[in-house]
Amino acid sequence: LVEGSITTPDDAARIHEVRRNARFLVTIGACATAGGIQALRNWGDSVEYLSSVYASPQYIRTLATSTAIADHVPVDFELRGCPINKHQLLEVLRALLAGRHPRTPGHCVCLDCKRNGTVCVMVSQGVPCLGPVTQAGCGAICPDYNRGCYGCYGPAAQPNLVSLTGQFQAEGVGREAVIHGLRSFNAYAPEFRAESDRLADQSSGF
Repeated sequence: LVEGSITTPDDAARIHEVRRNARFLVTIGACATAGGIQALRNWGDSVEYLSSVYASPQYIRTLATSTAIADHVPVDFELRGCPINKHQLLEVLRALLAGRHPRTPGHCVCLDCKRNGTVCVMVSQGVPCLGPVTQAGCGAICPDYNRGCYGCYGPAAQPNLVSLTGQFQAEGVGREAVIHGLRSFNAYAPEFRAESDRLADQSSGF
């Protein structure tokens, strides 16, 4: 079980060693599965960050990017979430011991809202919510408290992000705010990254 992203040369070397010695490699959490919040550095200048934060940056060994484990070695299963769901972790462990594929949710958060009887915050209050494009796993906690989903579990299967972000903007949410919403816990997940980059390119006039 591996958590955390690949952010240093030592991390990159260590994960190859782990892969060689492990029969099963399971990544747990948003950092391990999508680079985590620290993947925001991937859109910036890591050298500039180092010189701004550390008095002696020459002693810091780091990569220019923060990336998921699966970007470096084959992974047998990715358990999403920030934080992960403990019941899903137990299911993954039981499944691996039993020799079957883990049964974790693949549907979006909206379905959990329906099951909980939670009124849609987008429809009723106009609150931007990533629930339609985010994989379930948290039990739809944020919408239960009248807040939009933050995308803690990463993109659901085949998310229609272009449609959703277009709806956000039609309801008056600025493009920069939409980009910031996508660049959070799972910013470097391929689907979230592609859509935030598309919107950023529009902002730049490309």
